[in-house]
Amino acid sequence: MRFLVFMIPEVYQPKNGRKPDPHFTPDAEMMAKMGKFNEELRKAGALLSVDGLHPLTTGARLAFSGGKASVTDGPFVDAQEVVGGYWMLEAKSKQQVIDWMKRCPAQDGDVIEIRQVHEPSDFPADVQATARDA
Repeated sequence: MRFLVFMIPEVYQPKNGRKPDPHFTPDAEMMAKMGKFNEELRKAGALLSVDGLHPLTTGARLAFSGGKASVTDGPFVDAQEVVGGYWMLEAKSKQQVIDWMKRCPAQDGDVIEIRQVHEPSDFPADVQATARDA
């Protein structure tokens, strides 16, 4: 099974009226710890991919209504939580991913979200056939 694991850094979460820090850069010590953790995942055969993301203030969000998209560009996007990076992992179970992520060198206030990725076999046969024909 594949799992997408999101890192929602504390610095990207507005709290007590504080705005998220759009210019946050982790320090060298934190990057070294995270690099060691990622290497452990890679050696275990669990890591399919990993990347950090630029802040949402440099990106855009699209909202859909009535068949049309409205675009909000950063830095004007107002979000409660923003993903700072992700891991794509291969695991036997959600619990295995939870056990891995408990070892992550996250900082106080960081949040990690784990979501299983749909596989074609998760869908009914008619949906699988439609997806194959597309």
